[in-house]
Amino acid sequence: MMAKKTKWKRYEGETFEYSGQLLKKNWARLHRGDREPFPDAAFVKAHAALAPDGDAGDTAAILQDAWRAYHRGDFEDAFLLGGSLGLIGANVANKAANIQATYLEHEHDAKLALFLDVVHRAENLQKAAPDLANGWYLYAQALGRYSQGISVAKALAEGHGGKIKAALERALEIEPKHADAHIALGAFHANVVNKVGGMAARLTFGATKEAALEHYEAALKLAPDYAVAHIECANGLAMLFGKAKLGEATQHYEQAARFAPVDAMEWLDVELAKAEVAD
Repeated sequence: MMAKKTKWKRYEGETFEYSGQLLKKNWARLHRGDREPFPDAAFVKAHAALAPDGDAGDTAAILQDAWRAYHRGDFEDAFLLGGSLGLIGANVANKAANIQATYLEHEHDAKLALFLDVVHRAENLQKAAPDLANGWYLYAQALGRYSQGISVAKALAEGHGGKIKAALERALEIEPKHADAHIALGAFHANVVNKVGGMAARLTFGATKEAALEHYEAALKLAPDYAVAHIECANGLAMLFGKAKLGEATQHYEQAARFAPVDAMEWLDVELAKAEVAD
């Protein structure tokens, strides 16, 4: 499914270019949060059932260009390039759409449409390649954001909470060092506890305050220089403890605001943290 009904608002932040071998050289740093495998010809060959017919090297080159577009903030180009490759490009298309909807798209219905598009594409990827962690993580991220858009209470009533939790746990089974999945699971536990209360959260959804903190701590240990880990930890502390943890939450925002971003997504996160600190 390709959801391109309106022109995407363009990213207008700092420029990040990873031409040629710079992409591979910086890949581990760029993907310390999601542990996405480097998209070379070997990756394409290993997942040949997902790729279009043709030379694996050519497919890898297009896939790498899609990720270059993503990292420099050309999210629409990343989405279209990834989508043009079928399921082998699903993760870059989905990540670009999630970031676009989260940070740059301000029209409510358009946001929800983007998130649902990611959910459907990720479901197809899960069926075809259940061993790819980000097929589960990006699904959960999109469904979580969609759920926030329709209200957490409504989403829980519709059963989205269990799907999000199961998908994130599956991502961590595949890739235990997936900091983004830890962040998202921390946010899941914190949101549910905040919305329905500690006892109901534990009994109905298996969500606890303790689990939220454990996942935030795991993410910060895996990626201590990752702005979004500090931002989400701060948000979780505010939801779970209110004014009692305001100082600690502020420290996380201040730390995030000091990081030097390595790509467009991190630039957006750092700017968000700076705005929060300024307020």
